[in-house]
Amino acid sequence: MTQDENHQLLERELAVDDPWRLDTSAFEQQRYAQMLRMSRRDGDAASALEVGCAAGAFTEMLAPLCERLTVLDVMPQAIERTRLRTGKWSHISWVTCDIQRFSTTEQFDLIVVAEVLYYLRDVVEMHAAIRNLVSMLAPDETLIFGSARDEICQRWGHAAGAETVIALFNESLSEIERRHCCTGSASEDCLIVRFLKPGGASAQSNAGH
Repeated sequence: MTQDENHQLLERELAVDDPWRLDTSAFEQQRYAQMLRMSRRDGDAASALEVGCAAGAFTEMLAPLCERLTVLDVMPQAIERTRLRTGKWSHISWVTCDIQRFSTTEQFDLIVVAEVLYYLRDVVEMHAAIRNLVSMLAPDETLIFGSARDEICQRWGHAAGAETVIALFNESLSEIERRHCCTGSASEDCLIVRFLKPGGASAQSNAGH
């Protein structure tokens, strides 16, 4: 799909009350439970980034675990829906931007990016987005990635999915944990991975072996 086609698809999906059945699907709740467990493994995050907020279902779960939370989405409709849903929290910052172009001097100790990167045009753009995300992750800190698998994403018309993106992340991050969420449905099959960015104490320890 082209970027324009992806944006048109997202606009249509965001126009309904519960896009992607994020609040009602048992599969989505299973996926969120795994992402949340991985996100809180090292305690609350001082500074977190969520890339792609959809309609705010996971943002609402993540916000209480963060001292500061930056929410990034390319779709203004997604930002507005999530802002309304999470209005009781004052520690959330909102950015409407493409992940490839987003830039900040802040180093996050938690980044969550799920069901987002396959919307990019091709693997080259995915790789560029991954390099940008890695640059914003503090050393020894955590990135949570989740996605439908390659075969499903390609069937949907996207360039690639979980397996391809995980391999790209593994070029610069260390894979710590992987979970497989699936049901009997052909479209409900995803991988969720917890990555750690080597550096600081970890890098020094590894250098000594």
